[in-house]
Amino acid sequence: MASVNGGSEMGSVSEAYLDSQAVKEARSLISELCRQFYSLGWVSGTGGSITLKVHDSSLPKPQQLILMSPSGVQKERMEPEDMYVLSGDGAIVSSPSPKPYPHKSPKCSDCAPLFMKAYHMRNAGAVIHSHGIESCLATMIDPHSKEFSITHMEMIKGIQGHGYYDELVIPIIENTAYENELTDSLAKAIEAYPKATAVLVRNHGIYVWGDSWISAKTQAECYHYLFDAAVKLHQLGLDWSTPDHGPIQGVKGIPGVDCNVSKKARTMDSNCNVKPLPRCIVLDIEGTTTPISFVTDTLFPYARNNVRKHLSATYTSAETQDDIKLLCSQVEDDVKQGVIGAVPIPSDDAGKEEVIAALVANVEAMIKADRKITALKQLQGHIWRSGFENNELKGIVFDDVPEALEKWHALGVKVYIYSSGSRLAQRLLFGNTKSGNLRKFLSGYFDTAVGNKREKRSYVEITETLGVDKPSEILFLTDIYQEAIAAKAAGLEAIISVRPGNGPLPGNHGFKTINSFSEI
Repeated sequence: MASVNGGSEMGSVSEAYLDSQAVKEARSLISELCRQFYSLGWVSGTGGSITLKVHDSSLPKPQQLILMSPSGVQKERMEPEDMYVLSGDGAIVSSPSPKPYPHKSPKCSDCAPLFMKAYHMRNAGAVIHSHGIESCLATMIDPHSKEFSITHMEMIKGIQGHGYYDELVIPIIENTAYENELTDSLAKAIEAYPKATAVLVRNHGIYVWGDSWISAKTQAECYHYLFDAAVKLHQLGLDWSTPDHGPIQGVKGIPGVDCNVSKKARTMDSNCNVKPLPRCIVLDIEGTTTPISFVTDTLFPYARNNVRKHLSATYTSAETQDDIKLLCSQVEDDVKQGVIGAVPIPSDDAGKEEVIAALVANVEAMIKADRKITALKQLQGHIWRSGFENNELKGIVFDDVPEALEKWHALGVKVYIYSSGSRLAQRLLFGNTKSGNLRKFLSGYFDTAVGNKREKRSYVEITETLGVDKPSEILFLTDIYQEAIAAKAAGLEAIISVRPGNGPLPGNHGFKTINSFSEI
């Protein structure tokens, strides 16, 4: 007995039950529905599929038999005996018999693993997979959007849990070369959108589920109607996602279209010209994405208080030995230059405790002086990693940051971090915030290895790394005036972030300032 999506073999199902009236009716129903879906353009070219559960009031829904249409067959020519029968956990109970040439050997639907996710995660009674052109076009209108949304359309009432005034939101996942490779991303979308009864696959189609085949079919019809409406409204320059379905953006020369801006449009200048977002955005952390107080009152004290503990616990590891080697080199230079707080570090012959004591003294002096040096930042990053892994630390960002990062990501803007903190520390902070994992919205990280943040050459290096045609395609956000000066000198657009707790700016500094990322 084969299995689908890891399903285990269950007890045998009697031939009598497989030949029961309920199973026969379900087989015939799938054949009939596929002929209807073919006429609607949902399952042409052998694409698309449908599955439903054999209703049996004596069994809980998770234990009811599942019928699935086969893969790679002419859906409008299927017969009842062509269906696969699966147990509730995905094990194949019955397979169709092979047909003569030119028919292919029978194969269970390639959608089977995805169907099983809807069954297990939503207790569905039926799932429909359509390749309808409307569902494809709806994902192409904005190729960077992770959602399709629409409101104030009568057919929204046909979607489970929604009314006319509600905003209907459907997640969009990216297509893959093979159907079963979509399984994980579909499962994540189902989990992330508990109210949704469908998931769109960009340039591919849609998966729709319902409590029964009637519910799934009804909703699929409503979804396709709404997609078609959205495409046509878009062609008319109207925004389907707003209550008034008004103009998407100002278009000169078209009567009746004014300068009202939808939430999907880019920013506009005073002449109603669309002003595109920058191609790349580079963000500072302290005072820009994160309160300075979090770094000074939480991260630095945690690193300072745990230096000895960390070094003692990991002293013999290759990573810590590399950290010590880097620190020793830095301290040797500091001692020669007479840096305040620098004390010589004894050789290993002096013993582990003597070495650690000297390292701790130097690190404390470096932290107190707020030195932006790689040796310190690398060690701090490793200490903070332990804190995040042990849930003793949680990253903090300003309230407007998560929404802005998600919006920029959806619009195709590449977002990077440039901070004096190590790249490891940056990944830890954004990967473990109180708002969740924000790393998925970030494209890369720069630290002092690329250069000092107050030097022009650092931003020239970043520009060359990002590969933009012009430095002006990069927007740099920082709270430090001298960093903005350096970035501007390299040709970047620079904006200064004004946040609670930030230091004062010089008068007539000449830079645009913002109090929130929502102003970008």
